[in-house]
Amino acid sequence: MFFITRHYMQDSWHIERLLLRTDGFASVNAPWSGGQMLTKPLTFSGDALSLNYSTSAAGSIRVEIQDAAGSPLPGFAADDCPAIIGDEIDRTVQWKGGSDIGQFAGTPVRLRFVLRDADLFSLKFNDTTDGKDLP
Repeated sequence: MFFITRHYMQDSWHIERLLLRTDGFASVNAPWSGGQMLTKPLTFSGDALSLNYSTSAAGSIRVEIQDAAGSPLPGFAADDCPAIIGDEIDRTVQWKGGSDIGQFAGTPVRLRFVLRDADLFSLKFNDTTDGKDLP
């Protein structure tokens, strides 16, 4: 949260409060024409992927899980991920088979994000079996 002054030394002088989106100081942004982000190989713990994102009404995000070599994992290709639309700070990613990605925990994977008129602010892996978020 920030407080700033507007119109200092004028009759219309006032203090304004500004808020930053949770984990939203910076984002990966794609225009309407689209864009992609590909992570380096990473390992994670947990069984679900959560996004902090914002799209226009016509924009979307799709997520693909790849092996370390860059090949989509069966059932987790971008086409298997229903379009994610809206503005949320904690949305669990779904694929046709559900949201459970625990089978890939501890294995090097890459994440490919296909964005269209969207901002991706952050991502995190969750352990839904005990209801806690993982660092």
